[in-house]
Amino acid sequence: MTRRKFIQSGVAAGLGTPVLAALQPERLAAAVEALSRATAQGQIAAAVMHVVQRDATFTRAFGKAQTEHAMFLLGSISKPMNVTALMALFERGAFKLADPVRKFIPQFQGGGRDQVTMQHLLTHVSGLPDQLATNDDLRRKHAPLAEFVEHAIRTPLQFAPGTKYQYSSMAILLATRVAELISGTDILTLVDRTVFQPLKMRHSAQGLGRFKLEDMVPCQTDRAAPEAGGGDPNAKNWDWNSPYWRKLGAPWGGTHASAPDVARFLAEFLNETGAALKPETARLMVRNHNPPGLTPRGLALNVGALAGSKGCSEKTFGHTGSTGTIAWADPATQTICVVLTSLPARAVTPHPRDLAANAVAAAAR
Repeated sequence: MTRRKFIQSGVAAGLGTPVLAALQPERLAAAVEALSRATAQGQIAAAVMHVVQRDATFTRAFGKAQTEHAMFLLGSISKPMNVTALMALFERGAFKLADPVRKFIPQFQGGGRDQVTMQHLLTHVSGLPDQLATNDDLRRKHAPLAEFVEHAIRTPLQFAPGTKYQYSSMAILLATRVAELISGTDILTLVDRTVFQPLKMRHSAQGLGRFKLEDMVPCQTDRAAPEAGGGDPNAKNWDWNSPYWRKLGAPWGGTHASAPDVARFLAEFLNETGAALKPETARLMVRNHNPPGLTPRGLALNVGALAGSKGCSEKTFGHTGSTGTIAWADPATQTICVVLTSLPARAVTPHPRDLAANAVAAAAR
């Protein structure tokens, strides 16, 4: 074996092993304690933490997540995974970052849309909103992704492309629609074929894939984001836990994966293995593309120190999810940190995922 693996079933048993010496075990204990305390108190129903540093790994499941392979709804960590499928087409010459979106979606024109490029979509400077004004209505009637696309195409831009930063799930939706049009393949199949299979992410699916609803960790929806039906007792048929949403495979938030699989995904960029993308394409995705004065962004990835946890370097890249997830890789310390929880990100501050990830960052230095 080229990688020594250490799966934790107890705090005391694992933290004394030499395999974790590089991770400063006494500080990693603080990460474990944060999640252990949150599950013991009933704040979090389920969580998995997976840390990789060079050739050492540490995995621990908490609460109702009984194994390391427990599959969580990733929320916005879905975005870079779906965009990686798009970038597999980019490196084949199927499109350029400077291409206008209307080249692939002719209806996307007028009102400034003609100036929106593929790069604008991928770096959240397109002018498109995060969610559609009709989001609840579409989800309530179980609309397919194609209908979300139709609405996104018609949605007015909120500013001139490239002039401001505004996080936009709908921009990622349109970018992945371009991937479908170029490839002739639906995005659920494309992500599986170009990302999950090459990276051997065997506990991952866009939508449900070959898995069943009961294979997935339920979200605690009572304090979820409003666009996910949080606080709405009438949203049970379209909220995060509904069969509709879990099957839909929304490219902005509908990916399911285990924590080790998310780490495999980040390792493709950290180690430039070339399994899913050429090294030069991987480097392109983790480089800032926004001009000075705007929030730094890679291609669907957060980049810079703020992309990680407290103490991470400017080389860090990663993403978080509103479902209660965080994942980052810091090349400066060769560390990957993945914390997946069932507690919505907005439910509590500080969130236990952040407390744990901060402790990991400290342990890695």
